[in-house]
Parts: sequence; structure tokens; C-alpha cells
Amino acid sequence: MALRRACALLDLEDDKPVAVAVGGVDVALVRVGADVFAIRDECSHARIALSEGEVDGTTLECWLHGSRFDLRTGRPTGLPATEPVPVYPCTIDGDDVLVDVDQPSSDDIVTSRREEH
Repeated sequence: MALRRACALLDLEDDKPVAVAVGGVDVALVRVGADVFAIRDECSHARIALSEGEVDGTTLECWLHGSRFDLRTGRPTGLPATEPVPVYPCTIDGDDVLVDVDQPSSDDIVTSRREEH
């Protein structure tokens, strides 16, 4: 696992997507309560930044055509998108949010985990 620092945990507000670049990959980070999700920052339908969309629970909606994606799996939950978006393992280490963009997944549920020190 090649975890890289994406941002400080304090940079994330609940239900407000934030665009970051991690290892040359555009990622949208979303904090939902104690969890942080990392999803590729590009709608699979229209190639629009998902970080400009709205969050509803663990779903992120693309602002252009209304495609919705599950933040845990990247799978579309609403048309017009039919292809998933990669999601990335995410770890909270102290005050930092770390993301592994080398291990994308669109098959398994991916949530953040906290590093114990």
C-alpha cells in the first residue's frame, strides 16, 4: 500500500467534497461523520469534476446531469452514468488523511480507517 498525504482532516467539512491531487490523480475527498471517502474526481458519464457535486449520505451527485455514485464502491446509483468510478483506500493518521491511489477499487466497499499509534 502506497499511502500518500491528501490533506489535513480539518480541511474536510461534513458532506462537502474537496478536490485534491494525490500522486498525479485527481481525487474527491468526502467526509461523512467519522468516515472519509476517496473517489476519482471525474464523472464516468460526462467527465465532470465530482468534487463540484452534492453529497447525500454516502452518495455523491454530479452537478451536470445528476448521475449519482456510491462513495463506498464507486458504483453508479442513478442514471445517466452506467460505469463505476474508482474509489481508493483512505486512512486517517492523526490529523492527516492518507490515500492510496495505486490500489483503486470499484468492486469492494472502501471506507476510511484510523491508524492506531
